[in-house]
Amino acid sequence: MAVTQVVGILGGMGPAAGADFVRLFVQACAQQMRARGEPVRDQSFPEHWLAQVPVPDRTDALASAEQGAHQPLEPMLQALGRLAALGSRAVAIACNTAHAWHGSLQARFPQVELLHMARETARQLAEQGARDVALMATEGTYRVRLYEQALAEAGLGCHVPLADERRTITRGIFEGVKAGNMPLAEQCFSDVALRLAERHGPVTIIMGCTEVPLGLQGSLAVAGLDLIDPAQVLAAALARRAYRAD
Repeated sequence: MAVTQVVGILGGMGPAAGADFVRLFVQACAQQMRARGEPVRDQSFPEHWLAQVPVPDRTDALASAEQGAHQPLEPMLQALGRLAALGSRAVAIACNTAHAWHGSLQARFPQVELLHMARETARQLAEQGARDVALMATEGTYRVRLYEQALAEAGLGCHVPLADERRTITRGIFEGVKAGNMPLAEQCFSDVALRLAERHGPVTIIMGCTEVPLGLQGSLAVAGLDLIDPAQVLAAALARRAYRAD
């Protein structure tokens, strides 16, 4: 049986994305077992903890410099502290925009390796030989240039949607996935993805908000596009840490 270490998942942003991240992580763990030539069985999955905590909206917080209850750092710190107390050696944040506070969270808990979704995604894309990509994300993620910076460090260029396309993505996130209206989410996200592909050619499109893959699941409209799910990339990275392969 493989030796594993305890890992954690900081979720709740939104809860559906956190729950889906566990699914992705379990799949990634099964892939780790198969790659090691081991049978996939219950007893071989690593101990992992999911903290689904109410966290104020990250994009709204980034638009305001004022301190207060609308800021997400404190509840994220509390949740990360619980995961650390449960023995988590590595933790993944199941929200792209929340990585704007990655540095502050990591500084408070140096004993925990806090994985970085954008950097993991940029590294994988660079290893695959990508040169430039397009990004679908929240306004907060665009505002802090989370992916643009990580991609630039990996030598990749990044195309971002036009203003009206960004508003369409926002509608798909909040009026679509977060409100449980998945047909609206699919319509919004597929419209922007197709426009990006038409404008920039066959580039990889980063689904840089955890709600976007949920809204595009099974969508025939985007079946021919090259899409990458950073949550899936991050889940695989967390599984490697759990099995001590990194």
